[in-house]
Amino acid sequence: MRTYVLLFVSIALGALGQVTMKWGTMKVAAVDGEGIRGLLFKYFTNPQILLGLVLYALSAVLWILAISKVNLSFAYPMVALGYIIVFGISHFAFGESISLLRLIGLITIVAGVAMIAKS
Repeated sequence: MRTYVLLFVSIALGALGQVTMKWGTMKVAAVDGEGIRGLLFKYFTNPQILLGLVLYALSAVLWILAISKVNLSFAYPMVALGYIIVFGISHFAFGESISLLRLIGLITIVAGVAMIAKS
């Protein structure tokens, strides 16, 4: 049971890390003629992006602990649960649209993860 908690927390932190980094990029404005160095400096000094990277790093540590205990062929498809988390947060936090095709794709992913979890 502890391994499944590690898997889920790892996946959730990875998804939250992605969302937090996206939030940070929305706060960084590119200036004409700034160049890639200036933009990267803004990205890597942005608190939300840095927080997202920390969450992502914590996710990786927990992931390593989790996969040391379960088959990778079982664990890796569970990463798709992160799609569900990001999908929901993106809609509610960023106002991203949910088309019927995207929803069908998400349901397909959920069905696939459920099948793997049952195996």
